[in-house]
Amino acid sequence: MVSNLPEFVGYMAAVTGTICWIPQTLKVWKTRETKDLSLWANLLVLSTVILWLLYGLLVASWPLIVGNVISVLAVGAIVIAKLIYK
Repeated sequence: MVSNLPEFVGYMAAVTGTICWIPQTLKVWKTRETKDLSLWANLLVLSTVILWLLYGLLVASWPLIVGNVISVLAVGAIVIAKLIYK
């Protein structure tokens, strides 16, 4: 277990960092209400998770890759909704 501890921690961080976006994404698409969301803040978050994804690909870290692919999709969906439902 100890030898797998860094990978386990990485997967746990990926899971929690990813699932935190799912409720917001679902709410935005269900209600079509985005006026209280900052486009710039969400674009910065999207840029951040894209960079983490690229880093994960470069170092071949599956926790980073999987978590950030899902985060890019979730945050990307929020940004798209913000642009559509101004």
